Amino acid sequence: MANQPTPMKLGSGTDALSRQIYRVLSARIIAFELKPFEALSEVGIASELGVSRTPTREALLRLSDIGLVEVLPQRGTFVTPLREPDLERSQFLREALELALLKRVFQLGRHKELAGRLELEIGIQETCARLGEMERFYESDENFHALISDAAGLAHIKSEIDRAKVHMDRFRRLMVNGVDDMNLVLEQHKAITETIAAGNAAASGKALQVHLQRVLRLTDAAKAAFPQYFAFEGSLRRSSR
Repeated sequence: MANQPTPMKLGSGTDALSRQIYRVLSARIIAFELKPFEALSEVGIASELGVSRTPTREALLRLSDIGLVEVLPQRGTFVTPLREPDLERSQFLREALELALLKRVFQLGRHKELAGRLELEIGIQETCARLGEMERFYESDENFHALISDAAGLAHIKSEIDRAKVHMDRFRRLMVNGVDDMNLVLEQHKAITETIAAGNAAASGKALQVHLQRVLRLTDAAKAAFPQYFAFEGSLRRSSR
């Protein structure tokens, strides 16, 4: 665990607190601050964050529900390793959601407005790519895609979208560490934005689909670079690669 507790603005009630602990831990897992196969201590987490064990236990159960941790009887709780089937399911759900959101943007006639906002985000990404700021680029990439749900008038379903894409986010975050190419991602973002600005719903949908499927083509590179984070399906055994 990190040496310094993550600052927490405590809510009222155990349920509100468990949701905050859940968000802290899920962010750490996605950022690889808590690494695949790492053992998690309910007591240790509660002590570090200055909370009781009950909301901590509830948070770990929520993480287990979405597959970020695995609870093994007589063995303990562990950060779930990366598995290709998890990525494939997560990518499928994210693609279906974002394509539907983009279609809704066109139906609402908000594509010009969206294109303008995406262009501003691309400006940030160009700066990040030029300076080699991978972490900031990742954040901007997240914002880029969030703008689509905002334009669709469905920003309130962000939690559902985040839940659907959680395993894809882990792979994407791993790829930030030298596996992915910021300039290529940037070019794909530009293609999406240009077709949206042109009012071409079919072309923008195709550009978005190509972009979202890119993560699947980088799986082998990620496994070669970080074999210690991958496991066989259905077990906590590490990949032999």
